[in-house]
Amino acid sequence: MFNKSSKILFLMTMMMGTIITVSANSWLGAWMGLEINLLSFIPLLSETNNFKSTEASLKYFLTQALASTVLLFSVILMMMKNSMINEVNNSFISMITISALLLKSGAAPFHFWFPNLMEGLTWMNALMLMTWQKIAPLMLISYLNMKSLMILSITLSVAIGAL
Repeated sequence: MFNKSSKILFLMTMMMGTIITVSANSWLGAWMGLEINLLSFIPLLSETNNFKSTEASLKYFLTQALASTVLLFSVILMMMKNSMINEVNNSFISMITISALLLKSGAAPFHFWFPNLMEGLTWMNALMLMTWQKIAPLMLISYLNMKSLMILSITLSVAIGAL
């Protein structure tokens, strides 16, 4: 479907989105980098013309769009808390943020979409999804201070991965 130059363009844009996310000064800039990363990875998913590839790209888009919406909601809550109202608990906002980032990275307990998506991918796309696409969300998770939720996620990932 693609020639080599468009594939290189989408790969470079995907790398640029990750770099923008990791080097962002604000959560809104990080969200923008995650969106660039998402929109440049979807054409790479559907590079072959078969049904499973199209289904995988649609599943990926819908899941990532949900996670991006929740992340944007938590970023707006964070900005409102800092500027106006102090009634919203900071740990609640961090929990929403980390849940959205765990959904974006496909980590347990938010991994329901990941195995179904992997069935329809080529080996190269599966490699990119399991490595490069996790760099930005995991870096953003490391900026948050929610150790208890991270320990729960790590424990569930290890237990589910072992099964």
